[in-house]
Amino acid sequence: MTTAETKLETGNAPWRREFVALMTIGLPMGITQLIQFSINTIDVLMIGRLGSESLAAASLGIVMFYVLYVAGMGPAMAVSPMVSQALGADANDTRDARRSVRMGLWAVGIGASVLSLMYFFTEEIALALGQPASLAKLAEPYVLALAPGLPFALGVIVLRNFLAAIERTRWPLVFIILTTLLNAFLNYLLIYGSLGFPQLGLVGAGIASSISHAVGFFALAVYIVIEKRARQFDLFKNFTAPDWERLREVISLGWPIGLTILFEAMLFNAAVFLMGRIGVNEVAAYQVALNVAAVAFMTPLGLSMAGAVRVGLMQGAKNYAGVRRASLLTIVSCIGAIMIVAIPVMIAPRAIAELYLDASDPDNTAVLGLVASFLPIAAAFALFDATQVAAAQALRGLKDVRIPMIITGFSYWGIGFPVAAWLGLFTPLGAVGVWYGLLASLFSAAVLLSGRLWLITRHPRT
Repeated sequence: MTTAETKLETGNAPWRREFVALMTIGLPMGITQLIQFSINTIDVLMIGRLGSESLAAASLGIVMFYVLYVAGMGPAMAVSPMVSQALGADANDTRDARRSVRMGLWAVGIGASVLSLMYFFTEEIALALGQPASLAKLAEPYVLALAPGLPFALGVIVLRNFLAAIERTRWPLVFIILTTLLNAFLNYLLIYGSLGFPQLGLVGAGIASSISHAVGFFALAVYIVIEKRARQFDLFKNFTAPDWERLREVISLGWPIGLTILFEAMLFNAAVFLMGRIGVNEVAAYQVALNVAAVAFMTPLGLSMAGAVRVGLMQGAKNYAGVRRASLLTIVSCIGAIMIVAIPVMIAPRAIAELYLDASDPDNTAVLGLVASFLPIAAAFALFDATQVAAAQALRGLKDVRIPMIITGFSYWGIGFPVAAWLGLFTPLGAVGVWYGLLASLFSAAVLLSGRLWLITRHPRT
């Protein structure tokens, strides 16, 4: 559809067309996001069979790994609005899109290399934050095994965002299914020492994840080289030649996005440390409950990323009515998607908990009880979680990133963490109180980000 056609549309047809366009991109992206996340879910499920201490150490290690992972996500996420707005203005502007993708890969490659150095101090950082020495010692080698996969995991985000902007999302879904199956198989070999392979436990899980991320990245790269539409962009032409101006643009847009994501991720990860001050069982239970909440979140996250693409395309075409439609439909779709998981979790929390831990093992009784008490709260905040991520991604599609960064910083660290720390450490609520703090932060973010989006789309930027 041409820009002129989008401007002339009236009635209900544009809403139907926008919904179809959003679902065409969003459903494969949502499922892809869910399956990609399942690489870590598979790790948690398979590590859980080693015992609660190994599960708690894996929880701590994943926290340490993902704090830096989300810090590096900013430039990767910046590629989406840059490419979509460029293609919205001119669908044949392959050069501008190529510059953004190439420098996005440069940015995450450089950033990952620098950030990974901190993984060598995982044990010392964990001890400084008051975590049990036994868990800190187990967590460090696991994190170091995960580290080689960091640049590939971030590179996958860059390439997937590019492919979403040109409406190529089905094959990335196929690739992620295959790499997830590969991860599960490698876990089987390396965690438990099956088929003659060494039994490496947590380290084996980390190696399997790193290999899976690398395979996924190179599969996408090959697809981009051979697929008819994608190869028109010639993404890897003169890849080693610097483009300093575009690299600065990627970093300028990316660092507020990265900090925004980091504010949220650090809150949920800091909650692990709060749980660690309460007890080891609480850490293990928190990891299970958080994993369930994250599984519910993945499909809305993928839909919201598709929404950012649609918003960016409409903004690039200067179709401001289209921007508002894409934004609203993204929010509604994300809420509907998250409720598919949240409602069953609220109805049967104990059954969900038993998917992670062996109920017949008496050592797991306390952890199972804690998980069952956490899950209804996690399900309750799903509405706000879906709303805030949809609003945040729509704002990114508009390249509005600095005010949302301030909003999320206030919501998560001005409200969420103080409430979680106070209720968790200084009231009888204990570990449950930490979850109420998380709920408060998401409520604040959902309200404020939605308000920001309403104001911007009501008075469009030219």
